[in-house]
Amino acid sequence: MEYLAQHIESLIFTTEHPITTEEIQSCLEETFETHFAPEELEKALTELKERYQEEQFAFELVEIANGFQFLTKGAYHQTIGTYLKQTTKKRLSKAAIETLSIIAYKQPVSKSELEKIRGVSCDYSIQKLLEKELVTILGRADTPGRPLLYGTTEKFMDYFGIKSLKDLPKPKDFKTPDSEVGEAAPIEEAIPSEDREPGISNTDVSIETLDNVVSEEE
Repeated sequence: MEYLAQHIESLIFTTEHPITTEEIQSCLEETFETHFAPEELEKALTELKERYQEEQFAFELVEIANGFQFLTKGAYHQTIGTYLKQTTKKRLSKAAIETLSIIAYKQPVSKSELEKIRGVSCDYSIQKLLEKELVTILGRADTPGRPLLYGTTEKFMDYFGIKSLKDLPKPKDFKTPDSEVGEAAPIEEAIPSEDREPGISNTDVSIETLDNVVSEEE
């Protein structure tokens, strides 16, 4: 089909979140009432990826969260970071990040397991993470009381800029900051002017929390 890449480009540009190959195929087939082979779509997507690697473009086509999305290239992160510092007021708090990091590395995980690792109640953090759609309920455990099990969502992968959970960093990849685990805090807090950097997580993961998670798995 003529201009197939452009039609796909328009879909990726329009969508607010990463769009999957299946969603692209479904939309095109309904629009043009014809079948599109996966190979055709893959060829068009490859063409778009190569096109936006050219220096005249400030953004590129990235495969992320099981879909495709346009993201700014690293060379322009500082400029965008300045803008975000000027316009963004809040971020996930330390308590929320600690809870989210445990869920990410231990999922599926129950609230009691979360609280055993953190040492404090996680009710408020879980509630807010559910509201923000970073965490979802995966089901119930086959244990007494059948507690709810929590896991991360595709929005979580989109938020942190990873393609799949296999891309989560290992604790050894971090430099250990001064941090304390177990301190209760609101789900959101003001961002200091130096905190936010585009293209990288806009949150600071608690390394001590991750170390506890890995230690328990070992």
